[in-house]
Amino acid sequence: MAIQKILVVDDSPTERYFLTDILIKNGFSVSTAENGEEALLKVKADKPQLILMDVVMPGQNGFQITRAIARDPETQEVPIIICTSKGQETDRIWGLRQGARDYIVKPVDPQELLAKIAALG
Repeated sequence: MAIQKILVVDDSPTERYFLTDILIKNGFSVSTAENGEEALLKVKADKPQLILMDVVMPGQNGFQITRAIARDPETQEVPIIICTSKGQETDRIWGLRQGARDYIVKPVDPQELLAKIAALG
């Protein structure tokens, strides 16, 4: 099934706008969350088909939220791509261990992002 609905989770208004703009221009339906707690509520309410998750956020970080979503039977089928400035290989491995399907380092390359989304769909 092709991915249509995407939830963008990032505490930066600039990043949320940048990612939303890329996705909408490519035909996706986008909702956003400013933090992990809001993301958990929106995942259950909106049933997105993909989540783009920042790591460094106030409250719970993206690794913690990814783990919570991946372990919840209600939401574990929703793939997560971590989009973060944390570019160390250890961060990437840790993100994938938490349940993320992929990992992109900011600044996000629009073509790389769209290719990763296409690979999941």
